[in-house]
Amino acid sequence: MRGGAVVWWDSGEMEDKNIIRLSKRLSKVLRHDPGSAGLTLDPAGWVAVDDLLAALRITRPALDRVVAENNKTRFAFDATGTRIRASQGHSVPVDLGLPPAVPPRVLYHGTVAAVLPAIRAEGLLPMRRQHVHLSATVETAVNVGARHGKPVVLTVAAAEMVADGHVFHVSANGVWLCAHVPARYLDLP
Repeated sequence: MRGGAVVWWDSGEMEDKNIIRLSKRLSKVLRHDPGSAGLTLDPAGWVAVDDLLAALRITRPALDRVVAENNKTRFAFDATGTRIRASQGHSVPVDLGLPPAVPPRVLYHGTVAAVLPAIRAEGLLPMRRQHVHLSATVETAVNVGARHGKPVVLTVAAAEMVADGHVFHVSANGVWLCAHVPARYLDLP
């Protein structure tokens, strides 16, 4: 990026490094700090695409490419294509309007060994986010944990949690969300 504008090459393709930078910037603005771009999210986390394009000084094709190619499907357009939001992971208060959902019997959480003592004591907490994020597959949990070091995958007794009254939601990109996972529902190494 030069001067905050997306760099386009003669081929019409944006460099991969610029795709990554723009994806990170979108995550910051749509999940954590919309004010950094002079934007305000509505209560459900949406912002007008035109406002986002102007604030970030990017083109619609660049935004479309980042949304389409993000390997975690972090961003979603509304049905009209005129609004955009992050699918989950907000540290700012939003209500995604996700209905309660029945999870598979077990879910997974990727982490690293250094945080296991805290998890043993308190379970999984949302930390700076609104929800604890859980994965439906071991592979996804490994990838999540690997972002922070050598991954450790915890198994979550999701069906047991539901039976005990815990509520789950599933985001548009398949991430399972809950308020807290007490340690007794975790298979800890």
